[in-house]
Amino acid sequence: MELRQLQYFVKVAKLQHVTKAAEVLHVAQSAVSRQIHRLEEELGVRLFMQKGRNVQLTAVGQLFLRRAESLLTDLDRAVMEIHEFLDPEVGEIRLGFPHSHGYHLVPRVVAAFRKLHPNVKFRFRQGMSASLIKDVAESEVDLAFISPFPEKNDLVTGEIILTEELFAILPDNHPLAMEVAIDLEQLKDETFVLFSPGYSLRSLVWEACLAAGFTPKIGFEGEETDTIRGLVSAGMGVSLLPEMALYQTSSMMPAVVKVRHPHVIRNVGLIRRNGIKLPTIVQMFHAFLLDYFKNEYTPR
Repeated sequence: MELRQLQYFVKVAKLQHVTKAAEVLHVAQSAVSRQIHRLEEELGVRLFMQKGRNVQLTAVGQLFLRRAESLLTDLDRAVMEIHEFLDPEVGEIRLGFPHSHGYHLVPRVVAAFRKLHPNVKFRFRQGMSASLIKDVAESEVDLAFISPFPEKNDLVTGEIILTEELFAILPDNHPLAMEVAIDLEQLKDETFVLFSPGYSLRSLVWEACLAAGFTPKIGFEGEETDTIRGLVSAGMGVSLLPEMALYQTSSMMPAVVKVRHPHVIRNVGLIRRNGIKLPTIVQMFHAFLLDYFKNEYTPR
């Protein structure tokens, strides 16, 4: 059994498609098919069955996938430990985060850490809360910023690192745009611009509106804070965004107003996979983040 066979098998299992796996692996489709066939011959079982144009794992294939992934993870960790032994300052940190952290928070902490450890590399992955938890649990990333913080999950562990306030954002010509603070109930008749379903900020704003006594009327949806800000600035509705999402990145900026009631906040957590030892450089970054958000971080 060859390492290459395990790598090809795992990639096909994940993508459920031989051709797509070959494209990702940058090899010919025939090479992938041949290695999978040899692996099945050696094991004496069928690992895949055809399902339309895709392939699907058999029951024994699902069992073998768990073991194959574990072997490849252990091998990657062993290689990383050797590199760390030779030079602890050289390594790669795989960091996940939601889109709303991509403009301000992540660049800020990464830049601060690389001043201390300039040779460290980063690999980033953006996603929604559910996908980030899955990425951490499956060791696709080492650490992830996440909001809301998962209170109960046996696969991941972590800590809340900061709490931030959400502000109302309004078009500049809105009657309430010049107010210092408002009650959310004052926006009950407005059209809201919200994140698409699945994004935690959508749920947070929705629940805040319900707490204020009304169900928000959704006029537009988006998947980026820049989109939400831009649509509001263009007069398409109102919304709520956390403070770190309100730094100016374009000329299209809405009015920002404090919300008195209900006081809307979100907790931002830092999670890692439960029950495993993080690589040395990731442990250093983790300790750096805890100290940074405790002693140095300010919203601006």
